[in-house]
Amino acid sequence: MKIDLHVHSKNCSDGRMSIEEIFLEAKRRNIGMLSITDHDSLECQVLARAEAEKNNIRYITGVELNITFSHPELTEGKDISLDFLAYNCDVENTALTSKLKIMSDYREERALKILEKINVEFESEGIEKFTEDDIKAIQAGVDGVFARPHIANYLVEKGIVTSKQEAFDKYLVKCDVPKYPFKIEEASKLVKNAGGIGVLAHPNDPNGTSLVKLTTSLEKQTDIIEKAVLPYLNGIECWHSRHTPKTSEHYMKFTQKHNLIMTGGSDCHQNPVIMGTVDVPERIAAQFDELIK
Repeated sequence: MKIDLHVHSKNCSDGRMSIEEIFLEAKRRNIGMLSITDHDSLECQVLARAEAEKNNIRYITGVELNITFSHPELTEGKDISLDFLAYNCDVENTALTSKLKIMSDYREERALKILEKINVEFESEGIEKFTEDDIKAIQAGVDGVFARPHIANYLVEKGIVTSKQEAFDKYLVKCDVPKYPFKIEEASKLVKNAGGIGVLAHPNDPNGTSLVKLTTSLEKQTDIIEKAVLPYLNGIECWHSRHTPKTSEHYMKFTQKHNLIMTGGSDCHQNPVIMGTVDVPERIAAQFDELIK
């Protein structure tokens, strides 16, 4: 059975495919267990469950939270961002859904501030600045939470850059605005109180939000987790599309040592469609069941 516990949709996040399209594609790819883990949003989970049932795919409720981590010794007191996958949460839990609404609203405010900073760059480069019509056009293409990838897509469409990567390299990194400060302690408590389990996402992702920002050493990464993150975790995403076999092996051993759950997924945003391509062992389904029963 193929397992993918990390997929993003167009409906509630920054994916390219709708919930319905994702499940049709998952069925075509013989994926037997799936989780939609949209950024800071549980709004599509009811629809996802319905589509999973329709396509006879086992489903786990999911959400990916962007969290703030700092430690006076390990991060020199500076905040860094990590991603925290929460599974099996009650989608009607008031405390969690209220927090996610605040975070979603902040994402839109942040995106607009980024656009303002990009206009300053445009002015210095002699490029015509984004107008209110441009902002509306970007927002019109947002089905879920307004985020930097939507701006990147628009920069490509306008011919200002040739790729999303160039958009980030040239504008979106330089013009970034701090993310919502959501401490790992608070995130863990909210998830637990909503009946969910918390999993550290892609800890060694070289291109994403991960512990690589602090160190590329796998041993030092797990040392950081042991010293400051472990009390807030139920598991770790051992298999990921940007994890090497060495990374997966290292984190498998670490989770076994600490009796944590192991999860895995493609982190598919459907550009390209890599859903189901990460080799997540079938035994993970049973381990997952044991924890959330």
